[in-house]
Amino acid sequence: MEEIAQQPSENRIAVIGGDGIGPEVVEAGIRVLEAATEGDGTSALTFTRFPWGCEYYLEHGRMMPEDGLETLAGFDAIYLGAVGWPTVPDHISLWGLLLPIRRGFDQYVNLRPARLLRGIESPLARPGSLDVTVVRENTEGEYSDSGGRMYRGTPHEVVIQESVFTRRGVERIVRYAYEEAGRRRGGLVGATKSNGISITMPFFDEVFREVGEEYPDVEASLMHADALAARLVLDPERFDVIVGSNLLGDILSEVTAAASGAIGIAPSGNLNPEREYPSLFEPIHGSAPDIAGEGVANPAGAIWAGAMMLEQVGRPEAGKLVLAALEEAISGGAKTRDLSGSTTTKEVTEVVIDHLRKR
Repeated sequence: MEEIAQQPSENRIAVIGGDGIGPEVVEAGIRVLEAATEGDGTSALTFTRFPWGCEYYLEHGRMMPEDGLETLAGFDAIYLGAVGWPTVPDHISLWGLLLPIRRGFDQYVNLRPARLLRGIESPLARPGSLDVTVVRENTEGEYSDSGGRMYRGTPHEVVIQESVFTRRGVERIVRYAYEEAGRRRGGLVGATKSNGISITMPFFDEVFREVGEEYPDVEASLMHADALAARLVLDPERFDVIVGSNLLGDILSEVTAAASGAIGIAPSGNLNPEREYPSLFEPIHGSAPDIAGEGVANPAGAIWAGAMMLEQVGRPEAGKLVLAALEEAISGGAKTRDLSGSTTTKEVTEVVIDHLRKR
């Protein structure tokens, strides 16, 4: 654990670089965030790094210490690079670090904005046309740990995994989505699959309609998730806000990220809107072990996630500056290999910082 010098009344950020390219992109993001807030007359950002992840697991048998959540609870936000490594099964890395943080800190909103930034070509959207946010339920639904296996390894093996939908959980994520739509352009689509999933999805639909009665100014509708995925491919610019369960929101946000031109630029926030606990911010790309250490990873997703984090800790103007500087850098040709460019991680970071300082 390494701590940067503390100052009074700072915003304290816990940093988990994680695995693969995670430490590379999150360190790039830290440099940008420091540049965005230096000399702005506000309190300092301070970053405390924790070496948790798959390498920690291989040494200690855990993805983070037993008191990891207690340690993180004292911070204003958490900044995560990426988690995952080929020698550690995905369910161990996910259930050992990210999901305990999401659930332990009641980060029930997974917010995934997608925009077609200037300078990026999309296979699906016209320049300037894509601006959609997916609101994904983040603590229950299909990603429950309820179920089991019987008669393992025999012809009679039975595998059961149960989805858990609570009225409290569905109502609060749907309400957040209506509020988000009200802050944006006033359009909301609820992702459902009630034509095939006969209990949980009709319940989701009912709550969606009930909550919608409180928001007459939001143009809301339900759409089957498979048809919605197809429509996002054919006509992504028609959408404003999409809300879905844990599984459906996860899948659809990958579609919107692809529509924005590259997974490497997409951010996400795991939010506790009531701010009783710290929220977590991360790029949605994986740890990319095949390019780890080569200095060619795209830092855009981490930088954009950092901009979201600035808004969460009460610095929305700085967050807007970061996103604007990132877009200027990309439109000016600072593109990594995944965007058909040859700029390195460090070079992209430097260009973004240069644009920030010019502002």
